[in-house]
Amino acid sequence: MIRVLYIGDVVGQPGRRALHEKLERVVDREKVDFTIVNVENAAGGFGVTEAIMEELSELPIHAYTSGNHIWDKKDFVDNFDHYEQVIRPANYPAGNPGKGRVVRQTASGVNVAVLQLMGNVFMPPCDNPFHCADRELKELSAIKVIIVDIHGEASSEKQAMGRYLDGRVSAVLGTHTHVPTADERLLPNGTAYQTDVGMTGAYDSVIGFRPDEALHRFLFNTPRKLEVAKRDIRLSGVLVDVDEVTGKATAIVRIHEKLDE
Repeated sequence: MIRVLYIGDVVGQPGRRALHEKLERVVDREKVDFTIVNVENAAGGFGVTEAIMEELSELPIHAYTSGNHIWDKKDFVDNFDHYEQVIRPANYPAGNPGKGRVVRQTASGVNVAVLQLMGNVFMPPCDNPFHCADRELKELSAIKVIIVDIHGEASSEKQAMGRYLDGRVSAVLGTHTHVPTADERLLPNGTAYQTDVGMTGAYDSVIGFRPDEALHRFLFNTPRKLEVAKRDIRLSGVLVDVDEVTGKATAIVRIHEKLDE
């Protein structure tokens, strides 16, 4: 059995602080073998930079997922292909920098594949994620442990992806909406599932941003720059136990760690 830790969307400096203060403790306490972190909001809530990737390289992280905001910082996008452990949704059109999957090893030599897909509902136009999953899994046929990040707005689409991939991958874990859901479970054919693993950042907020600025957008329907909130910082994610021989998940548990103020 190997234990995989998935950490949800890291939002700005508070989210990075949570990683620095809590990640290694969780990894040690829970005897984690493989860690994945979503970094698409790590730079002020929008995108990631090379400097932040250098900062995070000090932590025990094997792979990084992202999402639609991965394109928000030009300096990183221009050098995306230099970061082999960072992926973006695989169903972005061909010709974009980066890639949609990565395979890395645990300390004990187990290969773990991480694949990211992005939903079509209320998201930027992309290839059909279900068809893309079929193509990508053919390329990963030799790998038993496969973790899928489904990055999307619609809970129904994420749940449908979980059912579509049940028994074909070890876990289907949702990101993007920043609100941790209480539906973690093992699907009938052995795939661990959660609609959204939550965000790592300030929870006294509207999805990580100052409530007053978010409210201004809803009340007046005019643009307003969003600033990352700073209070009630938490690290949020999920632990998944996987049988490395069969690739089936045997347990899934939410992780929610609050920082001392």
